[in-house]
Amino acid sequence: MAADSEPESEVFEITDFTTASEWERFISKIEEVLNDWKLIGNSLGKPLEKGVFTSGTWEEKSDEISFADFKFSVTHHYLVQDSTDKEGKDEVLEDVIPQSMQDLLCMNNDFPPRAHCLVRWYGLREFVVIAPAANHDAVLSESKCNLLLSSVSIALGNTGCQVPLFVQIHHKWRRMYVGECQGHGVRTDFEMVHLRKVPNQYTHLSGLLDIFKSKIGCPLTPLPPVSIAIRLTYVLQDWQQYFWPQQPPDIDALVGGEVGGLEFGKLPFGACEDPISELHLATTWPHLTEGIIVDNDVYSDLDPIQAPHWSVRVRKADNPQCLLGDFVTEFFKICRRKESTDEILGRSTFEEEGREIADITHALSKLTEPAPVPIHKLSVSNMVHTAKKKIRKHRGVEESPLNNDVLNTILLFLFPDAASEKPLDGSSAVDNNNPLSESEEYNLYNQFKSAPSDSLTYKLALCLCMINFYHGGLKGVAHLWQEFVLEMRFRWENNFLIPGLASGPPDLRCCLLHQKLQMLNCCIERKKARDEGRKTNTSDMFPGDVGKAGDQLGPDNLKDTDKEKGEVGKSWDSWSDSEEEFFECLSDTEELKGNGQESGKKGGPKETASLKPEGRLHQHGKLTLLHNGEPLYIPVTQEPAPMTEDLLEEQSEVLAKLGTSAEGAHLRARMQSACLLSDMESFKAANPGCFLEDFVRWYSPRDYIEEEVIDEKGNMVLKGELSARMKIPSNMWVEAWETAKPIPARRQRRLFDDTREAEKVLHYLAVQKPADLARHLLPCVIHAAVLKVKEEENLENISSVKKIIKQIITHSSKVLHFPNPEDKKLEEIIHQITNVEAIIARARSLKAKFGTEKCEQEEEKEDLEKFVSCLLEQPEVLVVGAGRGHAGKIIHKLFVNAQRLTESSDEAAAMAPPEEELKRVSSPEERRQNSVSDFPPPAGRELILRTTVPRPAPYSRALPQRMYSVLTKEDFRLAGAFSSDTSFF
Repeated sequence: MAADSEPESEVFEITDFTTASEWERFISKIEEVLNDWKLIGNSLGKPLEKGVFTSGTWEEKSDEISFADFKFSVTHHYLVQDSTDKEGKDEVLEDVIPQSMQDLLCMNNDFPPRAHCLVRWYGLREFVVIAPAANHDAVLSESKCNLLLSSVSIALGNTGCQVPLFVQIHHKWRRMYVGECQGHGVRTDFEMVHLRKVPNQYTHLSGLLDIFKSKIGCPLTPLPPVSIAIRLTYVLQDWQQYFWPQQPPDIDALVGGEVGGLEFGKLPFGACEDPISELHLATTWPHLTEGIIVDNDVYSDLDPIQAPHWSVRVRKADNPQCLLGDFVTEFFKICRRKESTDEILGRSTFEEEGREIADITHALSKLTEPAPVPIHKLSVSNMVHTAKKKIRKHRGVEESPLNNDVLNTILLFLFPDAASEKPLDGSSAVDNNNPLSESEEYNLYNQFKSAPSDSLTYKLALCLCMINFYHGGLKGVAHLWQEFVLEMRFRWENNFLIPGLASGPPDLRCCLLHQKLQMLNCCIERKKARDEGRKTNTSDMFPGDVGKAGDQLGPDNLKDTDKEKGEVGKSWDSWSDSEEEFFECLSDTEELKGNGQESGKKGGPKETASLKPEGRLHQHGKLTLLHNGEPLYIPVTQEPAPMTEDLLEEQSEVLAKLGTSAEGAHLRARMQSACLLSDMESFKAANPGCFLEDFVRWYSPRDYIEEEVIDEKGNMVLKGELSARMKIPSNMWVEAWETAKPIPARRQRRLFDDTREAEKVLHYLAVQKPADLARHLLPCVIHAAVLKVKEEENLENISSVKKIIKQIITHSSKVLHFPNPEDKKLEEIIHQITNVEAIIARARSLKAKFGTEKCEQEEEKEDLEKFVSCLLEQPEVLVVGAGRGHAGKIIHKLFVNAQRLTESSDEAAAMAPPEEELKRVSSPEERRQNSVSDFPPPAGRELILRTTVPRPAPYSRALPQRMYSVLTKEDFRLAGAFSSDTSFF
């Protein structure tokens, strides 16, 4: 048994050599990927059209495979083409060489301006690349390269794939590829040489032809002709003979105030440096055959002027410094500063609390004075008088961030009414502020939540930008803002309306700062109307003369005292001129207590019918009071209090905090019905003896329902009653009506306390840090920048820029319409604006260089403008007429001038008049003598050599052979595709 068991134990030690190795698994994975992508078999596409490599759509698919633990990425690059009917062709076209081999001979797409390097070197429309997955990995050893190439060859043979398969070797920056393509009985090997220094014999055509012929090793004695395509690229870097058209802003003129205040409303625009760094001229000979031209180390026929094809591309300067972009970026940087205005300027401007309180008291006391002190003329000097006095206390005039000239210029720009010879009556402040029409500009400020482009807020944003960029940076911004706040207080105290703001309540579509200024203007209007009303009453009005004039007087300023002056019916002058008889309303709670029993359930008591009517505006048509038949009068009412968005938000928060309880709901309704109560009191005063039904008929006609009924006598009459919602128990309307007293609007507690609201706004402005200010005004600055870009684009008419501007507007409206946008998103918007500015600057630079404005013939001018616009939008532009066309002559002249400047020590010669220069280069004899010096040595030499020969034997099939060569200052590359017959060799 022991003897039998020994052989059995040996069976388990047998090694199975059929197990797949790592290499076999790798090949299997390649085959699997090729099968998944359906790259099996021969699929012939349409012949390639001219320029399709650049204009067509390229797509790619990627997958990852590994050889042991070394990862490779497999990428399939292909040109998207219309699908062709492949069925039935595979069998018939079995003997046809693969599509990629045919593409090697195609001449329609030599030297594509923008394509994958393998497309440029081999003219392929489809290929697969296997490369190390990690950027730092590389296949360096020769044995590994050969192993990968063998894997590729086996995978292609096993699958029948006819798409070229490349392997990237060496470091990725070298762009070294080896590859293979297999068909039925044919194979193409893709090989490459990459050197840093080129041997002298390979710098010209004759040496490269020798390499090509020796490589294909054609056994035929009369060698088939070799087709040659040559491209020489010349680089123009010296633009010294053409001044960059962008003029820098005249800072001295701005500081001196010589250019006038309007200069502060303009944004700078353009690049500070030439945004076009180089011009590349490619001279191409697309179809040459061996023997037609001579190009060796002694002599060359390749004269760029004689080249049949010229094409030009421009190299753009990387991130050129642009004025508008810098302008907005510098302003945006303020948003990140933490300092307050006081910290920046040294000491608090508003530290004199006693003085401030005195000023406020003085402002309040003016309401009871017979007439304010008249100011016949506003000027910049008296506008900022208070500000300057305060500043001088803390620092000398010479230490101020802004000098007086600049400050006066800005203030005149912001407040043009200050220069007016006429007394300010308020009308001129709002003359030019009619509501904007539904124009594009209107939509823009609405979308950006900025401010109208003719508003004070918008101008202030531009001035702060200008100050930040040119006149003292952050300190200058703080100084101007301090002056602005003091100017606001000056205007409030002296009843001068703020110019550049639309009348009416704050526009919630604008930025919060604009709303605050509009709120302050509303306060000034109310205060001014009240003061003027007092003057009018003392001179013109008689006791008891009430009505519409009462509305013009506005709500009066009330003081909180404990006395109740209940003498209803007094005229304005009888109670407003004396502090002893100053009318005081009760507080809300006192009114409710005191009036709960006074009024009847639905109407006023009988005694109120004997009261004298007050505060009538005009009669309401033919309506009469239901119970006494008197005409129904519309009363003078208080206007509702204007609100800014932050006040609305506060109010909504307070109302929300009241909760959903019955008490909270009742209190919420009470708070919201202040305006209703005021209107009811005005109505009662204007219509003594009225009832709630009378008020509802005027205030809410839908809540008074009339029906035709038949009375006792059989006549058809109208009978009315309140709606169902008005009859609900504890209805807020009924409660308010019962508590309302017959008090005209002018004697009620003000719904809108303009003094308190104005002080709140002034305090809000005073405590704003420069960072807060910049955040408020950034939408206005972006709005101005977009308008500036649109204005400049209209002059150049660049279609691609129009699309980008629309994208900027769409993006900005999404970002700016919400509070506190992210810094990153704001930076993106500014970056987009800078990019557009750079594109427009490039267009102007090219127009200046090509002299489009100097063309006398309209046709030539149109051609040049089209050529320039194509240079901006396309990677490479064909020059019509090559060196003999109008654009070609200009380009030739540019190179000649640059060469003369380089070679000649006499720079004056380079500045010859353009007309004489053009004549000189147009002369054939002169050109021949100077052709060598007209152009610098070519920066790049590209050659494509093609032929079709049998290989490797004379009886083999004739197959395409191709070699691409590129020689630049840095390196030399040969990329060869050599086909051979694998059936007959």
